[in-house]
Amino acid sequence: MQQIRPVSDLRNNFADISKIVHETSEPVFLTKNGYGDMVVMSFEAFERKKFESEIYFSLKEAELEAKSTNKRYSHDEVFSDLRSGLSSRMNKKNV
Repeated sequence: MQQIRPVSDLRNNFADISKIVHETSEPVFLTKNGYGDMVVMSFEAFERKKFESEIYFSLKEAELEAKSTNKRYSHDEVFSDLRSGLSSRMNKKNV
């Protein structure tokens, strides 16, 4: 269930809000004068959302690219390219 609290709770009940965002991994929505003002979430939840967003945008980019061209890659081509890229990165680190 969404937690909606007045922004003054951030100052007056910080420990309670911190406990909520860490235990539930859900954000707390803060209001100011009855309107949405900000969102508070744990660092872990933020990193997870950021990762999910990056994956979404990468998939969206791939979908748009697939629509703009008829070129397709086989499984072997993709993994060969990945292995080559990883190998060259590993070689650069070891130099």
